[in-house]
Formats: sequence, C-alpha cells, structure tokens
Amino acid sequence: MGDLVRNIAFQVAYDGTDLVGSQWQSEGRSVQGELESAWHRLHNEQVRMTLAGRTDAGVHATGQVANTLTTSQRSLTTIVRAMNAILPADVAIVTAWDAPDQFHARFWAERRKYEYVIDNGMVTSPLLRRGTWAIARPLDSDAMHVAAQVLVGTHDFAAFTVGAPVGTTIRRCDQVSCVRTIRDGQPLVVIRLSANGFLRNMVRIMVGTLVMVGTGRLSTAGLDTILQGRNRQQAGLLAPAHGLTMVAVDYPASALRPDPSHVK
Repeated sequence: MGDLVRNIAFQVAYDGTDLVGSQWQSEGRSVQGELESAWHRLHNEQVRMTLAGRTDAGVHATGQVANTLTTSQRSLTTIVRAMNAILPADVAIVTAWDAPDQFHARFWAERRKYEYVIDNGMVTSPLLRRGTWAIARPLDSDAMHVAAQVLVGTHDFAAFTVGAPVGTTIRRCDQVSCVRTIRDGQPLVVIRLSANGFLRNMVRIMVGTLVMVGTGRLSTAGLDTILQGRNRQQAGLLAPAHGLTMVAVDYPASALRPDPSHVK
C-alpha cells in the first residue's frame, strides 16, 4: 500500500439469478456488495464501488462498469486475478484499467446497451431458462422491429417506467432492434436497446409492450400512441428480469479505456 490514490475501473460480468441487484442493499447479495467485500479481503481497504448502471434483481451483465478510488499499488493483472479468486462464481471482473482521476462510471457514461432474449420455442429449453423469457406463442419479430423504431430518438418515456421518477423522464434512445435467431437449435427473439440512459424498469416495460406487437395485440400506431400518451397503464406488462442482460457501456476516449471487448 502507498499514499498514491488511483482510480481503477473494471468491466464486470454477473449472473443475476441469485443477486438482489447491482446496488448494495441491507439484505441479500448485491454486485456492489460482493465487489467491495472481495476488495476488502484482498487489500484490507474499505472502498466504495460506483457502478455505471443500476440493474434489478435477476438481471445479468457482461458489460457492467465499475470504478473505485484506492491506494493499492498492485498491478491490474494481479488485481483482476486475485479478485476473481475471491469473488463468488456468479460475479467476475472481465478487465480493469487505470482511469483518469475524475472518471465516474455512471456520470461519464455516454451510452448503455442492453439485450433481452426471448425463448420462442414450442418447448422451453431447460438450458436457456436462466437467461431468457419463455414465450411459446409465435412472435412476429419483423412487426416488433418495425414498431420498435417508434421508440428511437429523444422522447418522454414516462409510459415506460414505474413509480415517481427522479428528474426528467426524457431520454435519447439510439437503437431498438428485434431479430430472430437460433441458439443450440432453439428459436429466439433478441431485442437490443441502446440509450444515453434508462428509467427504472424502462427496458423491461418496452420489451413487454413489444411482445404485444409480436402477438398481434398492438400496432405500430398503437405503440406510438402509448409513447405520446405517457401513461404507464397503457403500456405492456413488465417483462421478467432474468431475460435481460446489460451488455455494454460506452465512454468518451478521455476515459482511457483500452480496446474494450464489449458489444458495439
């Protein structure tokens, strides 16, 4: 240990099945809690891990980002290896880098990217159940994709959140795509979303609403009406958390992130 303070950033992956979410809570295991606990065991240093985005209980991640201020002078390679040896099997540090002193994983984020996967097979795959929402009824993924373009752009997304939001409900949504694919012989519908920020439960409500389109219960015009109406009661149900994965967070070049391996 030395007196020099570093700001170390991490790409973090986790299986959210048995976690209460990304943020520390008084009861249950959280991503933040597991990271801070492992850090204390390794360095005997109390730190606060800041996360790029809040994920609910059950939500997964391959590209979450965290950062912390520390006096540790261990090499990044040593830190990653040692932390992963301490962390539980459902949380891992993918990579780490020395970030600028002022870097903040949440406030510096320019864009957050999520992926929601629906198992659309007639028979649910047992192997995919922890990371997909099983819907046996055929979904029209092409209609879902066309309707989803209504959501692209800067809008008031009040219809796609729960509770009283803190601050504005206006967000810039850069991409929403719906594609059909096959994984291990199982038909899937994959919904990818990218925005400068997401409201509470926004992705899961958007997915639930797009499923209404996929089953023929909602048209593109109807989705636009819901968006413009800003009424949560008109939107679809809240899609299950376990189908959602945070896949990437984008930062400006000044964050000094080296060749990120996350999804573009």
